[in-house]
Amino acid sequence: MSNDYTEYTADAPDKMVDFAKVHGLTAPYLVDQDQTVGKAYGAVCTPDFFGFDAAGGLQYSGRLDNIGMKDDPANRVPELLNAMRQVAETGRGPQDQTPSMGCSIKWR
Repeated sequence: MSNDYTEYTADAPDKMVDFAKVHGLTAPYLVDQDQTVGKAYGAVCTPDFFGFDAAGGLQYSGRLDNIGMKDDPANRVPELLNAMRQVAETGRGPQDQTPSMGCSIKWR
């Protein structure tokens, strides 16, 4: 998470702990305190997903899936998961990748 949480306190790490508890999230939550990671990968919004190959090469930069906030989840295509399966099988991410959409990152 690369947001400037000192200026935008709703994004502070302790708030994210509470959010994770409410929603049953158990994955590690990483904070990019100095925003170097987000800038290095060209992140522009939250969420913004990046998938890497075994050598650390960026193979996917895009959205989690094709479902918008009000779309029918029955039509979900798990784009990140499919991309990473392709990387595992071929060593390369998909040719066509759809950028993420979300709130812009709050840069310092």
